[in-house]
Amino acid sequence: MSLQDDLMTAMKAAMKNKDQMALGALRAIKSEILLAQTETGSKEEISEEQEIKILSKLVKQRKDSATIYTEQNRSDLAEPELAQAEVISQFLPAQLSEAEIERVVIETIASTGAEGMKDMGKVMGIVNQKLAGQADGKTISTIVRAKLA
Repeated sequence: MSLQDDLMTAMKAAMKNKDQMALGALRAIKSEILLAQTETGSKEEISEEQEIKILSKLVKQRKDSATIYTEQNRSDLAEPELAQAEVISQFLPAQLSEAEIERVVIETIASTGAEGMKDMGKVMGIVNQKLAGQADGKTISTIVRAKLA
């Protein structure tokens, strides 16, 4: 089943359950996918990689907003953002643990022969491609920085 089929099924369930928060998050996903499809001028299917990028971006936006709201002592605004991020995350591949990310980073450093911070960009590019949607970029960056330091 494709992401769009899963999305429509989830939207129908949210409508039946009158879950406005989940419905808002699901509509945001659908909107972003439609925008990505029509960017080129034709309504073509987008790749799974593009779908993962869109979903990751939406989750990151919601988490960043929640962080800002929390810093401003606005938990009433932060909670819905986190709840929407959770709904969107259901459509992402399973997230890897830090140990699994670290293993991939070590393998990549060994295979590229990276030596120090000057090679961080090269390592980050390869690791981000390998772990697309399975790990947060900030976590990857922290691990790569620690291993190359």
